[in-house]
Amino acid sequence: MKKEDTAPVPPPQAQEAEPPLIRLENIGKSFPLADTAKKRLAAVAALIRGRPLPAAFRALSGIDLEVRRGESVGLVGVNGAGKSTLLKIIAGVVRPGTGSLTRNGRLSALLELGAGFHPEYTGRENIFLAAALMGLADAEIRARLPAILAFADIGAYIDQPLRHYSSGMVVRLGFALATCVQPDLLITDEVLAVGDESFQRKCVAWMENYLAGGGALLLCSHSMFHIEKLCRRALWVHEGRIRAHGEAGAVTKEYLAWHEARLAGERPRASAAGLHAIKSLALNGGEADATLAMGEDLHISGTAFAPDGRPPVVAIGIVKSGGTTVYGLTTDMDGHVPRPLPHDPDGCLFAFGLRLPGLNLLPGHYEVRAHALDSEGYRLFDEVTRMLTITGSSREFGVCRLTHDWE
Repeated sequence: MKKEDTAPVPPPQAQEAEPPLIRLENIGKSFPLADTAKKRLAAVAALIRGRPLPAAFRALSGIDLEVRRGESVGLVGVNGAGKSTLLKIIAGVVRPGTGSLTRNGRLSALLELGAGFHPEYTGRENIFLAAALMGLADAEIRARLPAILAFADIGAYIDQPLRHYSSGMVVRLGFALATCVQPDLLITDEVLAVGDESFQRKCVAWMENYLAGGGALLLCSHSMFHIEKLCRRALWVHEGRIRAHGEAGAVTKEYLAWHEARLAGERPRASAAGLHAIKSLALNGGEADATLAMGEDLHISGTAFAPDGRPPVVAIGIVKSGGTTVYGLTTDMDGHVPRPLPHDPDGCLFAFGLRLPGLNLLPGHYEVRAHALDSEGYRLFDEVTRMLTITGSSREFGVCRLTHDWE
C-alpha cells in the first residue's frame, strides 16, 4: 500500500491585535487670520480653490497619538496651546488640515460647556435628543433614564429649560448622559473644573470604575492631581506641538517645573548691592542644579554677605515646582550662627551649611531657596535658588514619603 503524501498543517495564525480606538498621524490644523472683510473674502476664496490660506495661525502641527482600549491619557498645556482643537478633531467636530485620523468603537465627548444641548429644551428633552444622536433607541433611553437622573441629581430642574441652568448643572447633565452610554472612549475637556466637590468625587469614582472595566479615557485638565490620579500616560501640548509624552507623573512634573521656571523669570530679584546677600549656594558641593535619588542625603552650603560684619540669619526653604512650600527653617531657630570666613579681609562673609539625611521627597522637581536676613532675622534682603530633581518611581501622592504601616 502506497503511503499518501500529506501536506503539513500550517500553524494557526496569531490573532491580530485589536486596533486602537483612535490613531492620529502627523495631524495639523491651521485657522485663517482674517480681521477685515477683505481678508475674510480672500480666505474663503483660497479655501474654495483648495489653495493655501494667505494668512493663517498654525494651531496644531505633527501630532501623533494612539489610545487603545483600557488606556487613560491626560492632556496638559497652557491655554491656547491647541488642546481643545486636538480634542475637537478626535471627536469629529473639526476636520484636520493635514495628517490622518482613524477612529474605532463608540466615542463620547464632553467638550465645550453645553455643546449638543438646546437651550430652549428642558433637561429631560435634551437627554432624549442627545441620546438619540448617540444611536440609542427610544426604549433604551427610557430604560436608562432613572440612572441618568440619579447621577445628574438636579431635582426639579430636569423639567426646566436649559437656559435656566447654571454651568455646573449643565455639566452634571452632560456627564450623567455619558455614564449611561458607556462609550469605548470618553473624551472630556475640563469637566471636573466646573462641578462642585461632591460631584467631582462622584465623577472621579465613576471614571475609576469605567477604567477598571476596560474603558479608555482622554482627559484634558489643568489639575495635575486629576491627571496623575486618573491617567497612566500624559501628553503635553505646547504651541501646537507635542513637548512631552510618557508616564503621567513624569510629564506633569516636567510641566510644573516649566511653569515654575517661567514664573521665576518674571519675578524681580532683590538687589544685593550693599545689603545682606547670599553670595554662593551649593547642593552636595556643586553650585549648579542637582539631581538626587529618592532617599539620598542632601547637603546645602553657601556663603552670606553681611555689610555690618555681624553674622546674618540664613533661611533655607524647599519648594515644590508650582509654589507649594515643603519645608523651611532659619539658622536662629536652632540657635546656629553662621561662621565668619577666616580669609575674608573685610569680615563680611559668613559660611553656612545644612544637612538633610535620607531626604524622602517624592520624585519630581523642587527648588532649594536660600535667603539672607539681617542679624535680628527681621528683614529679608536676598534670595538665591537652585533646582533640585528627585529621581525614582512612586505612585504616592503629595511631596514626601512618610514612614507608615498598614494595619
